Amino acid sequence: MGKRFLGVVALVAAVIGLGASIASLVDYFGAEPTFCAESGCATVRASAWAHPLGIPMPVIGIVYFTLMIVLAFAARPRVRMLLGALGGAAAIGLIVLQGAVIGSWCKLCMVADPAAIVSAIAVLAGAATLRLTWRASALLPALALVVLSLGLWTHAELSDLPRNAPPSVMAEQRPGMVTIVEYVDFECPFCRALDKKLSEALAKTKRKVRIVRRMVPLPSHAHAVPAAMAWCAADAQGKGEAMAKALFAAAPETLTPAGCEALAVALGCDVMKYRETFASAELRARIEGDIADARAAGLEGFPPIFIGTQRFEGSDHSAATLLAAIERGEGR
Repeated sequence: MGKRFLGVVALVAAVIGLGASIASLVDYFGAEPTFCAESGCATVRASAWAHPLGIPMPVIGIVYFTLMIVLAFAARPRVRMLLGALGGAAAIGLIVLQGAVIGSWCKLCMVADPAAIVSAIAVLAGAATLRLTWRASALLPALALVVLSLGLWTHAELSDLPRNAPPSVMAEQRPGMVTIVEYVDFECPFCRALDKKLSEALAKTKRKVRIVRRMVPLPSHAHAVPAAMAWCAADAQGKGEAMAKALFAAAPETLTPAGCEALAVALGCDVMKYRETFASAELRARIEGDIADARAAGLEGFPPIFIGTQRFEGSDHSAATLLAAIERGEGR
């Protein structure tokens, strides 16, 4: 009786994991996330770990959980135990990866990975092979309801993202225009991806838009600090917008102090003034203030931007979504 119960537990966990993997795959290929639109989900989807060997991670999950469901009714205990052990170990590794390396959590992943662990434990504990009786067949529709409930739990409409802007962002709002406050790391691949979509949205809007950039160079990016300093130095000469586009367009490995200065020269900056500003204590204080501001605002998903008072985190938002936010954005 105990082994039969473990067999049911292993099957339930596998079906839940399969449902979460399918939902995740829908989000991977959709123009907008359908199930998991929160910032942590977007950050995980945009990370390099989301496509091992070029394969979307949800595809691997779908294959794995499908095999575990098939093996729940097939008399292949050794194969089932081996696959279960590998899946459980991989799930533990993925959870550690999200917390220690990516630094963000995806809700759907936190359904699929624990499901793989539970299934592995049940299988390794001696889960019995189930029979394809009418009871087992009736279990699948019931489990579909569980998967649907999980989908509703993870689902987040973009319009439901936090709209409360911190005081520093509210202070930047101006009447009669839309103010975009963008927290930037010019080396960050997510910032670069979002900038392309934001540029596309800005090209289509007829609203008057004002962009305010805050420099938040991440410690993990070797050239983020020189790029942030270069932008501040160019911005002091009224060339902040042009410098931002140049920094985003440049290869990340070229964002050295010398490489950034070359960009400033190409934009027509006064080199002596640029160097003086670049080396100033005021510039460093400005960047430190921007970092402190981002920390005080509790911004976690990168990159964070505010369009008017609406907050967006991560790079998964489409140009259409950003354009819609700009069109309805309001100042004070």
